[in-house]
Amino acid sequence: MPQFETSARALRRAGWLAGLLPLAGIWVALASWTAPGIADRIAKEGEGVAATTTAAANGEPWLRVTAQGRDLVAQGEAPDETGRAVVLARLSALDGPRRIVSEVGLVETAAPFRWAATWAGGAGVTVEGSRPVEIGRRALEVEVTGAIGTGTPLRDGTRAARGAPPDFPSAAAFLAARLPSLAPGGRAVITDTVLSISGEAVDLAAYDALRTALARPPEGYSLGRVEILPPRIGDYRFVLARVGAGMTLTGYVPSEAARQAALSLARMLTDGGPVEDRLQAARGLPETVDPLALTAFMGKLAGLIQTGEVAYAGGAVSVHGDAIDPQAIPEAQALLRDERPPGVGAGTVSLAAKPLSPYRVSLRRSPESVTVSGHLPDEEARRRLLAILRQRLYREPVIDRTRLAEGAPPGLGTALEAGAGLLSTLATGEATVKDRTLTVTGESLYPEAAARAPERFSALPAGWTGAAAVAPREPEARRDAESCREGVAAATATADLRFPVGSTSLNPAFYPALDALASVARACPDLRVAVSGPADPPGAKPAPPPEEAAKPVKSSEKKPAEKKPPAKIAKAEDKKPPEGTEAKPAEDEASGLARQRAQALVEYLLQAGMKPGQVAAGPDRGAGPATVALAP
Repeated sequence: MPQFETSARALRRAGWLAGLLPLAGIWVALASWTAPGIADRIAKEGEGVAATTTAAANGEPWLRVTAQGRDLVAQGEAPDETGRAVVLARLSALDGPRRIVSEVGLVETAAPFRWAATWAGGAGVTVEGSRPVEIGRRALEVEVTGAIGTGTPLRDGTRAARGAPPDFPSAAAFLAARLPSLAPGGRAVITDTVLSISGEAVDLAAYDALRTALARPPEGYSLGRVEILPPRIGDYRFVLARVGAGMTLTGYVPSEAARQAALSLARMLTDGGPVEDRLQAARGLPETVDPLALTAFMGKLAGLIQTGEVAYAGGAVSVHGDAIDPQAIPEAQALLRDERPPGVGAGTVSLAAKPLSPYRVSLRRSPESVTVSGHLPDEEARRRLLAILRQRLYREPVIDRTRLAEGAPPGLGTALEAGAGLLSTLATGEATVKDRTLTVTGESLYPEAAARAPERFSALPAGWTGAAAVAPREPEARRDAESCREGVAAATATADLRFPVGSTSLNPAFYPALDALASVARACPDLRVAVSGPADPPGAKPAPPPEEAAKPVKSSEKKPAEKKPPAKIAKAEDKKPPEGTEAKPAEDEASGLARQRAQALVEYLLQAGMKPGQVAAGPDRGAGPATVALAP
């Protein structure tokens, strides 16, 4: 029987448990049914307190309340500590809430004042940071979502703060309007009055629209960090097309730096001809390819064609069109074979050699150098032209970039000599031959040379025409007498104007000092200087040319010693000069060398811009450097 009693007690306990389960279910159901109503009632009571915090400045309450079950969460920024304490006390006095969770802060001054918006595409936008206390939260949300698109979801995590820049809502709306042009993850930031934006453009049109819009930020604001990646495309291509005297750029570039590099290259290749930019920013160039190296390589190929295209497409570079001369075809083939940048494939070379039309030669002078480019008929013409330029131009090195090609017009050499003569009178400029026309443009050192420029065209061959557009350089500000004297002293203070023994050729080391002296003279029209040339030291002999000094004499070339007649004993009367002549002193030769050196310096200074009345040869000097002295 004890076993039977134990079983009965177990059954009774199980019955009680079975009865509790339905009761628990009923309790849970009642709680679920009544909880929303309790939360709504608590939220409504809290909203009544929040309504009392409406600010006069913006017409919106600074307190926000939300119910979480029977808890009431309070958020917002109170204007001061007293206001926060009063509100929390009123919330605590409500009957419904189980507890008050306070997330109420205080309005502070934000320095720097920073606001940020992050774009999430269809999921809307999230804002954080600070918002002006003078502007209600809802009012600012309307500005932001209105700029993006009405109905855009917005998650607002900002806090009210003082210190906002003027016209903040307009700046926030300006940046917000740019967000839909970016892929999800795009971000816009206002830091005081500086606007920043980053992200990836959704397509080419969006990228261009962003660049256009950001070029004109709201008044009172400036652009800070702008890092917008162009869109990625699959069919990446880049083309340099030569059309007449100009060039057209089409296709894509991965960055603005790559665009500027391409434009700079095109301007150099066209020598100032028209350049049309049709490039669009896009990604898609393989990471193994350096865009700047690709552009430079394609520029080398473009320099070998008169008309046609150099194109990068499908990972390879090809070139087709008319070559500038016959040797350009194997040069292009060699470039594609041996000098491609890493990651670039070799495409096709389809070039035809056609007579040059027009036949061009250019002599361009800058402060640093003289560059000769274009075509010449043969090596003799090249040698002659370079010799003429080096003879006429003292200061600048002559850089030869010419090529050889048939088809030169008759009289080309004579025309180029006339152009070189004109170029030597210019500070900067260019002499260009195009078929049978010589054109000279530039800036003359002084008005007289500019006025005489057209006279040089009288030396052109028959059938040639000339045109000159030479303007005098703007005169420098006139200096007073004391300043002029100081300028001469400064220009020559460190100059060492020593000529090689036996030579009247100027040393390139002279040029900086002489140029500085000419510059002072242009600003000092009353300045007069005397340049004195030096003689060589007594007994000094010029060194023989290296090639002659080192040349051995073959035994077969040695001449047998010639027999000399017996020496005649000279008498005193034999040493007298012939009647009617005078013995020239040994100093005459040295004096002549000094005068020649002085004249070479005077000629250089005149070429550099001094007027004839400002410089003259002074008294000859003994051994040492040439000198420059102020004339009375």
